[in-house]
Amino acid sequence: MRTQLLLCTLLFAFPAPSRAQSQTPDAPTGEQQPRQQTLGSVAGVVVDQTSAAVVGAQVRLTRQDQSPSQESVSGEGGQFSFANVTPGPFQLTITAGSLSTQVVSGILQPGEVHIVPQITMTLATQVTQVTVTLPPVELADIQIQDQVKQRVFGIIPNFYVSYVPHAVPLTPKQKFKLAWKSSIDPFAFVGAGALAGIEQAGDEFSGYGQGAEGYAKRYGASYGDLVIGTFLGSAVLPSLWKQDPRYFYKGTGSTGSRFQYAIANAVICKGDNGHWQPNYSNIIGSLAAGGISNLYYPAQNRNGAALTFENALIGIGGGALGNVLQEFFLRRLTHHAPPQNSSSP
Repeated sequence: MRTQLLLCTLLFAFPAPSRAQSQTPDAPTGEQQPRQQTLGSVAGVVVDQTSAAVVGAQVRLTRQDQSPSQESVSGEGGQFSFANVTPGPFQLTITAGSLSTQVVSGILQPGEVHIVPQITMTLATQVTQVTVTLPPVELADIQIQDQVKQRVFGIIPNFYVSYVPHAVPLTPKQKFKLAWKSSIDPFAFVGAGALAGIEQAGDEFSGYGQGAEGYAKRYGASYGDLVIGTFLGSAVLPSLWKQDPRYFYKGTGSTGSRFQYAIANAVICKGDNGHWQPNYSNIIGSLAAGGISNLYYPAQNRNGAALTFENALIGIGGGALGNVLQEFFLRRLTHHAPPQNSSSP
């Protein structure tokens, strides 16, 4: 009896473990959370071509995963650094004033202090646009060189027409140079010879007679008219009155307006100041050339003032006809003329 009572006392003093206490604890449910990556840092130094530190350079760190970029500025020693950088590939973009932009790539390992090799900045390549403006005299020389290449059918000189609407005014020296070039052109001699032959065939200026002597006198008179008229109307007087002896091709507008422009240019011209004005050079030059011709035409064929005005009117009328031909026909037939604009006829 005492033995049973002792056992009961012990059982109550040391109770058996509960079911929950006797079971081994289960493993935690769900997936185990990944361990946080260890951040690192990136640092470096920026120098120029002379190895001097570049102060104030803008350094930007970007990553391939499109995470926000980080920015830093190089200090007095050219140094820069980035802390708390996520491991993996990265790219540094360095800019500094007039120095060329540098791009450096690298891979940061977890917990690493990545030292970028020294970054050397070079001077940026500058593209400088330079506008070269020639002095007016040189530009006019270039334009004259183009003009003296202009020939109708590649033969007949077409020196006194400008296809450049705002051509540079000519200096007196250039006006004389153009007159001389025109006067000694081979076609001038051929033209004078042809006119002398026509005059001899019609027995014009009969005082010269016939035969070789008569032809030579007519030839000399024809060539003399050409040279005197060219120098007076295109060099001497234009230099005195500051007028441009050239015809400026219009090429645009209605047929009527272009025809009127061509006719009017026989009695008006563009001044060296760019303004239109009466063509004193051509009108007075024609009168002067007509008056001078009285000195070498046969006495019986001189009509004094009548011959002077007759030759002047012929010169003006011929100029008007020539302008009309220039405006409507000759450009298409002129070799080395500049290309026409699509809006030009």
